Amino acid sequence: MLVLHGSRGDLARRMVYPGLQALAAADLLPERWLLLGTGRQEHTDDELADVVRESLREHGDADRADALDGHVRYASTFTEDEPGGLVDAIQAATADLAGDDDADVTVVHYLAVPPSAFAPTTRGLRAHGLADGVRVVYEKPYGTSPESFEELDALVHEVLDEEQVFRIDHFLGKEATQNLHVLRFANELFGGIWSREHVAQVQIDVPETLDVADRAEFYDATGAALDMLVTHLFQVAAQVAMGPPAAMDAQNLAAAREEVIRCFRPLDPREDVVLGQFTGYRDIEGVADDSTTDTFVAARLWVDDDRWRGVPFLLRTGKRMAAQAQRVTLVLRTPDELFGEPAGPGRVSVSLAGDGAIDITTTVKRPGPDLALATGTASLALDDVEPGDPLPPYASLLHDVLVGDRTLFTSPDGLRAAFAAFAPLLGPDRPEPEPYEPGTWGPARADALAGPDGWVLTRS
Repeated sequence: MLVLHGSRGDLARRMVYPGLQALAAADLLPERWLLLGTGRQEHTDDELADVVRESLREHGDADRADALDGHVRYASTFTEDEPGGLVDAIQAATADLAGDDDADVTVVHYLAVPPSAFAPTTRGLRAHGLADGVRVVYEKPYGTSPESFEELDALVHEVLDEEQVFRIDHFLGKEATQNLHVLRFANELFGGIWSREHVAQVQIDVPETLDVADRAEFYDATGAALDMLVTHLFQVAAQVAMGPPAAMDAQNLAAAREEVIRCFRPLDPREDVVLGQFTGYRDIEGVADDSTTDTFVAARLWVDDDRWRGVPFLLRTGKRMAAQAQRVTLVLRTPDELFGEPAGPGRVSVSLAGDGAIDITTTVKRPGPDLALATGTASLALDDVEPGDPLPPYASLLHDVLVGDRTLFTSPDGLRAAFAAFAPLLGPDRPEPEPYEPGTWGPARADALAGPDGWVLTRS
């Protein structure tokens, strides 16, 4: 049973319901299962079912908008002091799923609610005796500062064991993100170059063309750096930079990510960070007229370990940018020239968008009688790989929660280290966001972080 807190919210509509639909289509849901939605307002089961169908028509497979019909219930949520309708609804649903054979029922609480509701909901689970044996999914951001992270995590561990807690980062659920360590550790062609001896810089680029009009209130209180940098981009950087795990299992993969995050040098806001805010952002309803919220961030991250010391990890994301992409690029070291001609560039680039793709750019001889150089790119689209039936990131992570697989979820130690590296950006040296026009690549000063060769995605 999935108890979905915030069942009528934007996240539930865009991600959770389509994720469940994908699991149903792949026959990866139990024979008996229920979605018990909850929220502050009173609604009927049928009203929530209408919301689910509407969200699937807009964000999922419209031809199968009825995929979750018959599995949807609704109850008003609890508070720490009042059970609402939820406590009784959980008991009734558990009994129905257990059936006459009294089968074990897995109960998952998914907190698709604002971060401010994490602590009250966690206390509510304790107050009403609902914490034993359940699994609880927390969305990002899990804390908004080192202090708030520690406060929330202390409360969570008062109520739940760590094995019950799933801190979701949907970038780790992407097929192509998982392919990063498979590409590296299963292929010496790539694994042999995965270090500072062969890599000049790593670029992780997640520009977005969308604005924030549909969630302006949340975004104005968060911003690009807190929404994306300390969460998604740091985790992807760790996925790239981690050392070889002792084994390819949940515990060892998480340990490898955590170990390298502890080597992240704290950001230098004055030298290594550029913030931006797109023109017109303050005109959006729900945004303060004097808002200094960043809608763009570019950061140069340094990993102080033997494998990566001296190699910049360039992280960039923003709203209303020139293009939409999710890409990791290893810029390889190349000779300055060959046969009197400039050589390069050399790159290994992995697209994290959709099913993903791997592009390898290299110097080759230009066809013809002269010994002239050219650059060529070989591409492998991962949807061409048989059987080629990937799950969307949220579906993949929901499946892992249901089966109890913690491989793709963040841990307290990893998040604590990430916040330690991010913390200087919360202090007095935080740079003022610089204006940039919608449809561009952000503030011009961000180009300098990438050095004279610039950002790969901007040039491609």
